[in-house]
Amino acid sequence: MPAAAPLMPDTLQWLPATGQPEQLMLLLHGWGAAAADMAPLATALRRAFPQAALLAPEGFEPVDSGLAGRQWFSLQDITEANRPGRVDSVLPRLADWVRAAQQASGVGPAATALVGFSQGAILALELAQRHDGICGRVLSFSGRYARLPEVPLAHTTLHFFHGATDTVIPAQQSRLAMQRMGELHGDATIDIANGVGHALPPELVQCAVQRLQTHIPHRTWMAAMGAVPGLAQRQAGADDD
Repeated sequence: MPAAAPLMPDTLQWLPATGQPEQLMLLLHGWGAAAADMAPLATALRRAFPQAALLAPEGFEPVDSGLAGRQWFSLQDITEANRPGRVDSVLPRLADWVRAAQQASGVGPAATALVGFSQGAILALELAQRHDGICGRVLSFSGRYARLPEVPLAHTTLHFFHGATDTVIPAQQSRLAMQRMGELHGDATIDIANGVGHALPPELVQCAVQRLQTHIPHRTWMAAMGAVPGLAQRQAGADDD
């Protein structure tokens, strides 16, 4: 259950039973949903990372279609051309919220993970791209970029998770993002689940836990190789063979 004394207003939270948080995971829900919809994901992450603080905010505005739920930006008359502008309009407020959560929890950017589903994943990806280093990891479930990036991230690892049969945001969007990361030599992983649509299924959640527990960021490898004279150059030469 979320703790009774929230670190942040209008935010569901799951905190360590004892001691200070060692990681911060910020869970951004999809369009027409609510913070409570991220509770199953929070439970799985908390089980794997008991010293993490998990915060799930509500979308900044009610959906504008007359339905229940919250949204981060409007989907009315959304197009490829106007989507980036709508996302950009939300990012300053979200950046302020993320920094406030880091200050309230005492956890810095390197130990912060942005975890988004659908529209929340769009915001997580774009925020990390706009403010490289605001978090150490982005977990994008059924997400996409509003615009594919032109430069790699120096301080953030990206993990893409998608259902192969997603018809809301097709899995091809994650594949395109992963392809771009390869072109930019960015640090990223991808997991596609067969027979899964636009959802947060247990198999992809487990993939996310494994990625968080086992993936060593490229920047960490490079720093380690830099401690050994000539090792980074030898590794780069081997990669070119």
